[in-house]
Amino acid sequence: MNDLNDLKLSRRDLLKTGAAAAGAAAGATIPSVAMAQAGAPAQPVNPPPTSAKTTLRVNGKRQELNVDTRTTLLDALREHLKLTGTKKGCDQGQCGACTVIVNGRRINSCLSLAIMHDGDEVTTIEGLGNPARLHPMQAAFVKHDGYQCGYCTPGQICSAVSVIEEIRAGIPSHVSPDLNVKPLLSVDEIRERMSGNICRCGAYSNILDAITEVAGVPSAGGKA
Repeated sequence: MNDLNDLKLSRRDLLKTGAAAAGAAAGATIPSVAMAQAGAPAQPVNPPPTSAKTTLRVNGKRQELNVDTRTTLLDALREHLKLTGTKKGCDQGQCGACTVIVNGRRINSCLSLAIMHDGDEVTTIEGLGNPARLHPMQAAFVKHDGYQCGYCTPGQICSAVSVIEEIRAGIPSHVSPDLNVKPLLSVDEIRERMSGNICRCGAYSNILDAITEVAGVPSAGGKA
């Protein structure tokens, strides 16, 4: 076997080899260039959006939708069903303005795709009550001035309704002292569970008073 050191390649030979390789690579692209010049249809860089049919039961009514598979539940409610009570705040699941109740559990609708909830029961603020017949939580928010600008109020109310049910169902939270014992319906539990719903106006003490009244819990004297 010859040693690699015995392999001699002149500068001219090296240039010839490089030119030949470049020519071969260029030749490989000629068919595609010719097709483009001949008017062949170009392949799309990104495939077109995909739509899907989904059925939701929103506020007791069956709703059949044909939506882009990327559509969030929030946008399906607001843009397709025109239920604009549910608000779009941060659109990142951080403020809670988009909170709705799905199958009895509160969720951030901006973080969930509509097609994920095919067949689910969805309740928005419009489904809880109306001006002529307010839900007890809505009435309590009015009584205690639990809203200022009102933008976060739909999410606050939907979340508050679910919070009471969570505690009564025995679901623990971060402040529950014992995960194996049913949590108490207390101010601390309510405050902790509502921490994901942001009120930019700072009406937290009034919101807490409204929730504790509906829950039948003694108020903490406005402490938030």
